Amino acid sequence: MADVRPFRGIRYAPTVVSDVGQVLCPPFDVISPEAQERYYARHPYNMIRLELGRELPDDTVLNNRYTRAARTFAEWRKEGVLRQDTVPSYYLYQQRFSYGGQSYTRTGLVARVRLEPWSARVVLPHELTLSKPKDDRLQLMRACAANFSPIMAWYEDPQARLRRLLQPYAERAEVQARDELADEHRLQPITDPQQVALIQDFFSQRQLFIADGHHRYETALSYREEIRELHHGLDPEDGANFVMMVLIDVDDPGLLVLPTHRLLAGLSAEQLQRLTPEHLGRYFQVERLEGEAGRGAALMVRLAEAGQTAPSFALLTSEGSWLLRLTEAGQARMAESGRAPAWNALDVAIAHQLLLEELLGLSAEDVRAGRYLRYTHETEEALAALPRGEAQAVLLLNPTPVRQICEVARADERMPQKSTYLYPKLASGLVIHPLW
Repeated sequence: MADVRPFRGIRYAPTVVSDVGQVLCPPFDVISPEAQERYYARHPYNMIRLELGRELPDDTVLNNRYTRAARTFAEWRKEGVLRQDTVPSYYLYQQRFSYGGQSYTRTGLVARVRLEPWSARVVLPHELTLSKPKDDRLQLMRACAANFSPIMAWYEDPQARLRRLLQPYAERAEVQARDELADEHRLQPITDPQQVALIQDFFSQRQLFIADGHHRYETALSYREEIRELHHGLDPEDGANFVMMVLIDVDDPGLLVLPTHRLLAGLSAEQLQRLTPEHLGRYFQVERLEGEAGRGAALMVRLAEAGQTAPSFALLTSEGSWLLRLTEAGQARMAESGRAPAWNALDVAIAHQLLLEELLGLSAEDVRAGRYLRYTHETEEALAALPRGEAQAVLLLNPTPVRQICEVARADERMPQKSTYLYPKLASGLVIHPLW
């Protein structure tokens, strides 16, 4: 099963960067141009300069954001801004954060994980990937030979063995920093040989589920093949065989998966007519939500309650708010999809298959290209889109349970795009994984 190793991480020197919170940034795929500028201004050593550097008008093949990242990385190591740990370590990584008025603690283990092809069924995916972000990350890996941001992966630990082992390290964490959102990040190296052996043995019996970072994983596979071809072979212990991950128990109480709501626009009058009880009743039990029940927090509570008994959605149009519950007819139609039962049971798959594609007539290419859809995991933004005229219809979803995501991965299926949003993202800048 999974080959999970300690490694000699590269970290900010505390004598140079006393407040690590000032130099952290999110992973590349959630950084807007405005946020990029904010991180540049936040600190001269902010990880943004490596993770997602600026593009300049006069960029060339020899001088671009990837080559500048490589130069900066080398300079920071030479100047002592970044230092490599002397002893191979696992790193306890804990995030303490708030969402929706509730406090959470998410505990993970930073490690280097041997790359395996999807076909080996050691590391399991649940998403399809796109070529553009993979090309971007591959160019950065070629230039810098390092992982600046970790992949998030899950593992199963029904007896909570590893969670009990990790907990004491969080209380005495060497690094305790707060980011710009006031979320706390704790990092503690684990070097004790006995503990290291226990951790490595634990994972040798486990599969891993990619939670966030499919593009980075596939990029790492491509990078490994490039290095193998370049050197006409590759030693099994070469760093290019590994990628940095944060490994989290699927039952960790701090795992927070947010729903990704669908905002529909550009629909014809004929398509909008299909979003009425007469047509929706083909596959769903339709309940009109009147007054407060069809608004705000009360609506989301009602949706969550309905989701306990059947796949459910809330549909908002100019005609009103509707609660949709999948019927036996809808289940039978999903069973004809040719997909695994785990996929057919997904709220988001049902929404795409029965509502978007079958009732509205949107093609898979329409969905991929975003011709009629945009997405948000912010419920308030979704609820405001209709009165603002930013959407003709809003489809609100419940979050996908972690266990259900794992079952889809086990079935070797891929969820529809924008199915999950893991909150918060893992920080870039706590540990760098060298590919040597």
